Amino acid sequence: MRLLTHFDQPVDDAQHSFRRILKALSEPGVLVSLPAVTGWQPLNPATTSILLTLADQDTPLYLDASIYLASPSDVEISTHRDSDILQQNLRFHTGAPLATSSATASFALFGETVTVEQLATCPTGDELSPEHSATVMIQTDSLHHGVPLRLRGPGIEHSRTIAPQLPAAVLDYLLNRPVAFPAGLDFLLTCGENLMAIPRTTHVEVC
Repeated sequence: MRLLTHFDQPVDDAQHSFRRILKALSEPGVLVSLPAVTGWQPLNPATTSILLTLADQDTPLYLDASIYLASPSDVEISTHRDSDILQQNLRFHTGAPLATSSATASFALFGETVTVEQLATCPTGDELSPEHSATVMIQTDSLHHGVPLRLRGPGIEHSRTIAPQLPAAVLDYLLNRPVAFPAGLDFLLTCGENLMAIPRTTHVEVC
């Protein structure tokens, strides 16, 4: 197994990363940077930091196959090699079991081709057990050049305007919220070393 690099200072960096993730979740739409770490291709640095910080043996992780097609090599043998190396390192460094379906995942990672149907399979919890919902991570090319959105809700004094480049399925979910609060999906959007969160408590509308 080829081990990939992780946090330089595992305890301190993980604690710092955890605080930054909490800031993103408590202040929806605010851009935060996570501790520097080499991204585990095809994961970007921010997604890698999040998984090193939050994933463990009690959080099944689903990796959609489409994220491997976003890597520099789309050659089948290279894709399988990247997939094997990534999965081996996730198991070694985090202990998180890899889910074969997003329906059983605590964390689900998708690329920009995610569909409405795929989001619909993610656990959303219910009124009595909202903690059983999944956190959905989306890797995007930009957190600035998408459709302008206005956010309202907890952690936002009045409103906040953002424009992340979102897949159509994610934008549709956020605007229509098919599952009533307190159930629903929380979204972590990553680009490079940066993170933006849109939790289920946030009301989203197009500007």
